[in-house]
Amino acid sequence: MKSRKSAMYRLFFADEKGAVYDHPWLLAAARSGGDVVRPTGRPLPLPEGATLCVLPGRRPVGFDPDTGEQVVLKEARVGRRTVAPVAVGATMPPGYTRTLLPAAARPPLGTAGAPILPQWAYTAAAFSPEGPVAWALHTDRRGHWDPSRHSTNDLPGLVEARLARADNPVYRQLARCALQWNCFTAQNTFYGHDEGAIPASAACNARCVGCLSETAEGMPPSSHDRILRAPTAEEMAEVGAEHLETAAGRTMVSFGQGCEGEPLLRWKEIAQAIRLMRGRTLRGSINMNTNGSMPEALSALAEAGLDAVRISLNAASPDLYSAYYRPVNYAPEDVEASMRTAKEKGLYLALNLLVFPGVTDREDEVERLSALVRRVEADQVQTRSLAMDPDVYWEIARDRGGRGPALGVPALIRALRKARPGLVIGNFARGLGERGRAA
Repeated sequence: MKSRKSAMYRLFFADEKGAVYDHPWLLAAARSGGDVVRPTGRPLPLPEGATLCVLPGRRPVGFDPDTGEQVVLKEARVGRRTVAPVAVGATMPPGYTRTLLPAAARPPLGTAGAPILPQWAYTAAAFSPEGPVAWALHTDRRGHWDPSRHSTNDLPGLVEARLARADNPVYRQLARCALQWNCFTAQNTFYGHDEGAIPASAACNARCVGCLSETAEGMPPSSHDRILRAPTAEEMAEVGAEHLETAAGRTMVSFGQGCEGEPLLRWKEIAQAIRLMRGRTLRGSINMNTNGSMPEALSALAEAGLDAVRISLNAASPDLYSAYYRPVNYAPEDVEASMRTAKEKGLYLALNLLVFPGVTDREDEVERLSALVRRVEADQVQTRSLAMDPDVYWEIARDRGGRGPALGVPALIRALRKARPGLVIGNFARGLGERGRAA
């Protein structure tokens, strides 16, 4: 007999047209690293801005509530039809960090019928008596990144008006980012509030397996296109100064976005752009999102007026870091040196931690990340769900990084907070007036 407790979260599946159904009795399974597990922790009702998504070429995996055995769902009845079911997950809006991955069975990756999935952060989802749920944490509750404030009906008009006033390649790239790819940071530049973007670089000195702006061999097409020509200092300064002078809310501009290369490769031009911006206004914050590969360049930018930096990493273990980022002419030691440089120069230091359940939360990796946060005296850790096919990343990570059992993403976050009291955990950059306190 099925217990009421175990029957709470039922398995989702989709038909060949993408319509999603809940199974009448199979219970949802989830994935942590390479293991199929019973979902633990209370899931969240699917929030506004989240979507259910199909995982092509993958069969749903659930648990039989009577026997506890795993079941690969190979066919299902929908009315009078028998369908070949497809696995289902969820994608979450900004401000959430997933805690479990969707469980799915597939043929060998890359074979016919098992395509590599596009770069999204696939999250375990299920059906509850109250509706769809997903296994994630609401890690940043500040409302200024609410999806309802973005992609509004008036955005195309705002973009058109801005392009009519300024013939600047930075604005033209931001228009593509805002309208084609729905980048909220790019949209903010046209809305005139909060954190605005300044694309700065067409080249990169990393070859990230899950790059969003340059397609790696064998991977799906990138979800963004980089700016075609690296802009001049004057072009970047025009966009940045305008935003700093007039934007409402948490006023900030950021160099280095997901749609571009590495901004530190253009540190001289960016330093000049910062000086030009600060020659016009002292208002707001100037931030950089970077891989932290060039500590000397970061030092020079701090002297020019940069006041905050977010440095990305997927692990504190050099072997796993290198396998994912595939750095060119720099090493993980340079990244930590940049973190130290940032603090020495008085910058607000955020670490952009790409989180993958079952890897980032392994016991040894948690200890190494905690030690790193302590050593570099980080001000903030932004927990970002790593956006790529889980099977591709698992092939990279299974024999690399810290070992030990997966403690769970909530335990990872607790350990980071314990490692550095006062550490801010969130998903978004902090403005000048809110640094040093948790949301």
